[in-house]
Amino acid sequence: MLNDVRLRLAPDLKRATSLPLALTFAAALGGCASTATTAPSPEDPWEGFNRNVFAFNDVLDRYALRPVASGYHTITPDPVEDSVGNFFSNLGEVRTVLNSLLQGKVENASRATSRLLINTTAGVGGLFDVATKMDIQKQEEDFGQTLAAWGWTDSRYLVLPFLGPSTLRDTTGLPVNMATYPVTYVDDDTTRISLRVLQLIDERAGFLEQEDLIRGDRYRFLRDAYLQNRAFKINDGELGNDPFASDDFEFDDADFSDDNAAD
Repeated sequence: MLNDVRLRLAPDLKRATSLPLALTFAAALGGCASTATTAPSPEDPWEGFNRNVFAFNDVLDRYALRPVASGYHTITPDPVEDSVGNFFSNLGEVRTVLNSLLQGKVENASRATSRLLINTTAGVGGLFDVATKMDIQKQEEDFGQTLAAWGWTDSRYLVLPFLGPSTLRDTTGLPVNMATYPVTYVDDDTTRISLRVLQLIDERAGFLEQEDLIRGDRYRFLRDAYLQNRAFKINDGELGNDPFASDDFEFDDADFSDDNAAD
């Protein structure tokens, strides 16, 4: 069941960024979501506090952001919505270039630079993702990932007011992430705020159809999805060994007998 959920969510990964409130839903789209359990998570020692903040954010989303995003999604043609997402994603390549260099990933820095140049020029300011069509694939990097590459691998889960799921490590990286995003340097306050609001609404609209796929305890589903998605990105897409894919994995003939069939 969860594998099916992940497969259906995967196409929307490209829309996920570190925006206020949209993170709550981006987390659910990012990785291997687990079922809710009653056992405490060692990565979430502040669960009581985090749940209170999560509830606060959820109310804001339910009565403010989601209705606006729903209206935006309804009246905006799909090609226009895609172009808006491409535009903001293209700006994020600057952050990827810098953090790739900080992590010593020269090849990815070169690839992100190529994507930025191609999409900014041939893609008309980033409105069209020409680079992906040229098979120059995107691999996002941020300062939270850089801190992990520098040795801060394990970090406690933390839900931030307005900003949603994070960790102590990723929260520490937020100022650098802001400083490496071009919209931050738009001089006109009205233009800068308008761009950020449009980006937030567009990101939120991208996840409207996926909300029904969340199962069990909403808080734990999103928490586990966020943490596993971050681990996926930090490890550059490496998920580790799959025991079912191992040649050494053996089944007993009794495992396939009718006696073991589910009722």
